Amino acid sequence: MHIGLIGGIGPAATDFYHRGLIERHSASGIPLELTIAYADVREMSRNLINKDPVRQAEIFARLVHRLKAAGAAAAAVTSMGGHFCIKELEAISPLSMINAIPEVDAAIARSKHRKVGILGTRTVMESRLYGGVSSAEVVAPEEEEVLEQVHSAYVEMAIAGRVTDQQRRTFLAVGRHLCRERGAEAIMLGGTDLFLAFVGHPPDFAVIDCADIHVEAIYRKSSATG
Repeated sequence: MHIGLIGGIGPAATDFYHRGLIERHSASGIPLELTIAYADVREMSRNLINKDPVRQAEIFARLVHRLKAAGAAAAAVTSMGGHFCIKELEAISPLSMINAIPEVDAAIARSKHRKVGILGTRTVMESRLYGGVSSAEVVAPEEEEVLEQVHSAYVEMAIAGRVTDQQRRTFLAVGRHLCRERGAEAIMLGGTDLFLAFVGHPPDFAVIDCADIHVEAIYRKSSATG
């Protein structure tokens, strides 16, 4: 099946999805049919901060129309942050959307974890992945200063497409706190670009990579009909 991706939010996340699909299709011997339409990460960040999912859904929907015109039969947003408008997008999208949130919830259910922490944008953390996880208790940083620290570090990293040592230390420290002090059994990487922080620096806590779970779901969809 020809898959359409909304990319560009940010560059490292787009590459993560692209490479993940290439690797899976190469391993299975199934040709990959893929088109990527690029969104503006800064524009999305503004709409996220302004809590305007309707506006962002309209922007994404225009890109999905392009993907459909290019031959795509289903589409996905390559960003956990971008899922803040997924319900609004599904309502107006000309294609079926491969929604990451139920896939993550199902993966957590399979893991048998009863409590998980979450890192990502402020909206992702405060909403506990938009209220979409019912299979376990989700805990986020409680202190306003820590929430803002994680949010700022994440957004800066996503826009730049690379991580600094200070940003990495922030994610590791907060992840450890959620595990050791709040009882989290694993940490949800609720921001697609968080993989950057742990490449070559594996954390000393279990992680649930939401983006990788989403890539796997997209692969299943794209390979279903050969």
